[in-house]
Amino acid sequence: MSRRKGLSHEEKRNKMMELFYEKQDFFQLKELEKLGPKEKGVISQAVKDVVQSLVDDGMVDTEKIGTSVYFWAFPSKATSIRKRKIDDLSSREQELNKRLKTSQAKMEQAKIGREEGEGREELLEKLAELESTRDELLNSLQKYRDCDPDVLNQVKEETQIAQVAVNRWTDNIFAIKSWCKTKFFIEEGTLNKQFGIPEELDYI
Repeated sequence: MSRRKGLSHEEKRNKMMELFYEKQDFFQLKELEKLGPKEKGVISQAVKDVVQSLVDDGMVDTEKIGTSVYFWAFPSKATSIRKRKIDDLSSREQELNKRLKTSQAKMEQAKIGREEGEGREELLEKLAELESTRDELLNSLQKYRDCDPDVLNQVKEETQIAQVAVNRWTDNIFAIKSWCKTKFFIEEGTLNKQFGIPEELDYI
C-alpha cells in the first residue's frame, strides 16, 4: 500500500487560513500546534513555519501581549487585502493595454514604405516584454480568484477583459503578417523566423 502523500507548503497555508477563518478567534502558537494536526491535518512541527509565512505575507496578524504572542486572521481583512491587490492588478492591466495600443500605432507607422522593416524588431521586442508582463498579471489574477469567493466574480470579469485584449493583439499580429505577405511576397515561415513569432501563435 502506497504511503499517503503529505500536504505541500501552499496546501498547509490554505489549511491554516481555513482554521483561522472558521474559528475567528485569537490563538497562541501552542494552541495552533494542537489544532493544526487535529482539525486540518497539518503536522505540529510545520505549524510554526507555516503561520510565520502567513504573518510575513500580511495574511495573519500577530501581537505580543505581556509574555504571550497571539495570532489571528478574519475573513473581512483578507477580502479587503485581495480587493486592493486586484484593483492594483486591474490598474496595471489598463496601463499595459494603453502601452500596447501605442506600440501598435508605432508599428503601423514603421511598416509604411519600409521593406526591410527597420525599427520593427525593436518594437516587437518591446511588445514581447509587454506580453510577458501581461501574462504575469493574468497568472496573479488567477491566483487570487482561487483564494476568496467574495471577489470571484470581479476577477472573472478582469480575466475576460484580459483575454479579449490578448485576442485583439493576436489579431493585429495576424493582420500585419497578412499585409507583409501581400505587400512583399514573403513566406509566412520567413516572417515568423525574422520577427520571432511562434509558429503555434493562436487565439485563446
